[in-house]
Amino acid sequence: MLREVISNDWFTISLMLGLAAVALSKFLYAHRFSDFITVIGNSKYLKIYARDQKFIDGFDALFFTNFIISVSVFFYVCYVSLMEPVDFDQNQFSKLLFGVGILFLAKVLLERLIGSLFEIDAMIDTYLFQKTTYKNFTGIVLLPINCVLIYALPPSQPIIYGVITLIVIINLMGFISSFKNHQKLLLNNIFYFILYLCALEIGPYLILAKLIIDFNA
Repeated sequence: MLREVISNDWFTISLMLGLAAVALSKFLYAHRFSDFITVIGNSKYLKIYARDQKFIDGFDALFFTNFIISVSVFFYVCYVSLMEPVDFDQNQFSKLLFGVGILFLAKVLLERLIGSLFEIDAMIDTYLFQKTTYKNFTGIVLLPINCVLIYALPPSQPIIYGVITLIVIINLMGFISSFKNHQKLLLNNIFYFILYLCALEIGPYLILAKLIIDFNA
């Protein structure tokens, strides 16, 4: 059981920081927050706020903070539950948190750079906004799940795999939505689309998996 081998103090701090970021976003952007939490099955949020997106957006920044924290905590839970029970190491967890944050941030910046190089900034901005929205929603979903796994329910393999499946489904919905919006353009450039998937969609997650496996080495 996770609670028997790990001190919860740093997890409590991390989860509280994630919760504070979400609460602050609700306080500062109440109307947008209400639209955001209904994004699954409702395209209203994507249609309205895609037009007003900025390079640095306070709302997305707060949710990105929660996303990085929630994903890092969940990955740590996965590692301890599925691979090797270990005592909590603050330095190792900080490295994991930093690595996850840098990986996702670098991925977004690289995609924006590609958009500028090929002069498709408008399409890339819309695409990134949709992806970021679904990733941020994943962070919201993971926040209570992490609390349950750490403080209440032993994180067994079926539960872990069930949560991973849920995460994949949420982000797959975002990918399908983006693909449908740019279907004609992507099909006309199928080679570059496949190259993009391998380099910027599949590759970073393989790197992240290697990071998780080796972070305690």
